[in-house]
Amino acid sequence: MNLPNKLTIFRIILVPIMVIVPFLGIQSELFGIPVTYLVIDAIFVIASITDKIDGYLARKNDQVTTFGKFLDPLADKILVLAAMIMLVEMNKLPGWIPIIVLAREFIISGYRLIAVEKGGVVIAASNWGKLKTVTQMIAIILAFVDLNAFGECFTGNLQGVPLIFNIIVTVMMLIQTLATIISGIEYMKGANKIIK
Repeated sequence: MNLPNKLTIFRIILVPIMVIVPFLGIQSELFGIPVTYLVIDAIFVIASITDKIDGYLARKNDQVTTFGKFLDPLADKILVLAAMIMLVEMNKLPGWIPIIVLAREFIISGYRLIAVEKGGVVIAASNWGKLKTVTQMIAIILAFVDLNAFGECFTGNLQGVPLIFNIIVTVMMLIQTLATIISGIEYMKGANKIIK
């Protein structure tokens, strides 16, 4: 097994570790932020970095494999959805956001299977898809260290740094949700051409 595939598997292994952290009973804080949230965030950041590294190494060293093509996007979905569900459980994110992301991924996965049957046609990621990925990662990373819930900035209860921070998280989450919907629609349009 090559290094890019090992990094992908490592990313999947990090997900259950990330999920277990809240159950460790860490009570301390750092800069007013629970250490539990910081540890989860650090694990998510490391996992996100491995996503960039394994793709880069696979292309650079000509180590792109069928296993990697299958597992890499799957690892990304598992990581992002696990993080979002944890944020919902922490009351930092409304449930409708991960539901939209999950629905999009199921639909796209179905279309990908059809595209493979039609001769292994690959539909390139659109600019909306790239925007979705970037804003998704930033939004999740910031949401873990934001002590306030999604959209709290609209209540008028926050001031100073907490307000600015919450605005950034909220806007990033809204952008990634919009980009998720639009990129999904664009992907389906491209796939429909193949099917026809």
